[in-house]
Amino acid sequence: TIQAMNAEGCPFRGCLYFGLMLTPDGPKVIEYNCRFGDPETQVVLPLMKSDLLAAMQATTNGTLAQEKIQFSSDSACCVIMASDGYPQHYDTGFEIEIPESDRPFVYVAGAKLSDGKLLTAGGRVLGVVATGRTLSDAIDGAYARVARIHFANAYYRHDIGARARQATP
Repeated sequence: TIQAMNAEGCPFRGCLYFGLMLTPDGPKVIEYNCRFGDPETQVVLPLMKSDLLAAMQATTNGTLAQEKIQFSSDSACCVIMASDGYPQHYDTGFEIEIPESDRPFVYVAGAKLSDGKLLTAGGRVLGVVATGRTLSDAIDGAYARVARIHFANAYYRHDIGARARQATP
């Protein structure tokens, strides 16, 4: 993709995220986005040891190749908490309770502040992330955080990371 854009005189600088689908004939690109993927980025950023702002500035300046971008060798897991009924019909306006200790690990999406309270305001409400030395540690940590977060009509998948955990010794 980048080589083709360069060849056409349209060099690209920035975030380029590919939506892929695994098929019997191999992976197929189904979409391009010039933004961070959500929740894909939410699970990668906690593993980034380098300064994100410095990396973004280097991207803008065309000097990213000179930067040393480092990531932790740990694993991460993100569980999306949604409003029951998403993506079709769902109710909103329910108060969200997130323990103070878990707040740094929660990405707020479909929510709004109203009279000092955080309320559901969309289908995909929260991305809850945990990291760990192993994939199992990260998965268990994310689900432990999800269990401490509450809002009426909360829904989340219970199988995030299950296939990867089975494949990991």
